[in-house]
Amino acid sequence: MKLELTRRRFLIGSSVAATGLLTGCDALVENAGVNDILQKAEALTMGSQRLLQAHAPLAREFTEADLSPTFKANGTQMPDSEDYARLMEGNFADWRLVVNGMVRTPLSLSLADLKAMPSRTQITRHDCVEGWSAIGKWTGVPLGLVLQKAGLAPGARYAVFYCADEYEKSLDGSGQYYESIDLIDAFHPQTILSYSMNGKDLEVAHGAPLRLRVERQLGYKHAKYLMRIELVDSFRGLWGGKGGFWEDRGYEWYAGI
Repeated sequence: MKLELTRRRFLIGSSVAATGLLTGCDALVENAGVNDILQKAEALTMGSQRLLQAHAPLAREFTEADLSPTFKANGTQMPDSEDYARLMEGNFADWRLVVNGMVRTPLSLSLADLKAMPSRTQITRHDCVEGWSAIGKWTGVPLGLVLQKAGLAPGARYAVFYCADEYEKSLDGSGQYYESIDLIDAFHPQTILSYSMNGKDLEVAHGAPLRLRVERQLGYKHAKYLMRIELVDSFRGLWGGKGGFWEDRGYEWYAGI
């Protein structure tokens, strides 16, 4: 695990290579001064990317002829959870997506509820921080429509996604996989809650029954096995306080591509 994290920190830290800092070095990553530089570089990357995208806000979309013959299933491929196993045995009929936190109307949506909402299909490239890419066809409900249905309360700034998989066993829950995006990305037209891949219901290895697709960011932001979305005003109180499982372990929160 430590070697994998070190490699990933190096890859995502390339934006500050000009400073001479090797972000793959654990001692440097854990240094408060270096972390401050990394956070400033991340903010610059996010601001620059959104400025450049002002007139071309969509990630590139492809045709069915471009679909990858294989699409690697990365990360967890079967959540180690009795609750998830029970839901899977029932073909996710009892599964519900909870939307709560800073919303006016908390929601509990079945897969049928989501499929009854307006959908979007997009063929996009998935870019992994580990260096591989694949093109897939995704169908799902735009996240913005779900958030509109719930109604945002004043002060809400981020959508936090809680998942069924526990990446690391921990008594305090810090091993649970979670991610977050801000409301700019949440309401982007290509940010969808996907229940279909390549024309079929999601397979378990790819995040069944529901996963996030946030097409302008790297693959680790595309949380699988979604169970709950919480609207919050900050990341305080969320385990490491960085806004995501990998972010709490040194990744950048904004993983724009």
